[in-house]
Amino acid sequence: MTWWKTVALMVAFTAVAAVSQAQVVTKKALTLEAAKKIAAAAEADAKKKNAKVVIAIVDDGGNLILLQRLDDTQVASVDVGIGKARTAAIFRRPSKVFEDQIRDGRIAALGLPGATPLQGGIPIVLDGKVIGAIGVSGETPSQDEEIAIAGASVAKSLETK
Repeated sequence: MTWWKTVALMVAFTAVAAVSQAQVVTKKALTLEAAKKIAAAAEADAKKKNAKVVIAIVDDGGNLILLQRLDDTQVASVDVGIGKARTAAIFRRPSKVFEDQIRDGRIAALGLPGATPLQGGIPIVLDGKVIGAIGVSGETPSQDEEIAIAGASVAKSLETK
């Protein structure tokens, strides 16, 4: 066997060994049932506050799972609520972080793809991992965030499969 064939075989065996040792990560995912429980908690808090809001729940990639628009909530809040939730999910932090950055002079945050820099988006965390997010829109920024936090806090009690 020539020297080149020997080297080629060694490279091929090394590549096969590396592929055979590759791992697939198992992660928890937000189900529709869990999203409904989170939305219900947020809705209950909104009703206590007599708030008219949109509640959006997204998965960890920012894809919409569930949307609720409470009676008499302005239509414009639909896209805003989804944007807040998507921001919290894909950046793995509350959407308020970006609003604060802009308020503090970091206007470059306006250029972040997919960011809605408005308070009211909260990551949904289970076992230390972001599995989705909730976005609330329709009332004051702090009230939107309070309602989102009330929904996101349900994640601690979610049953995992």
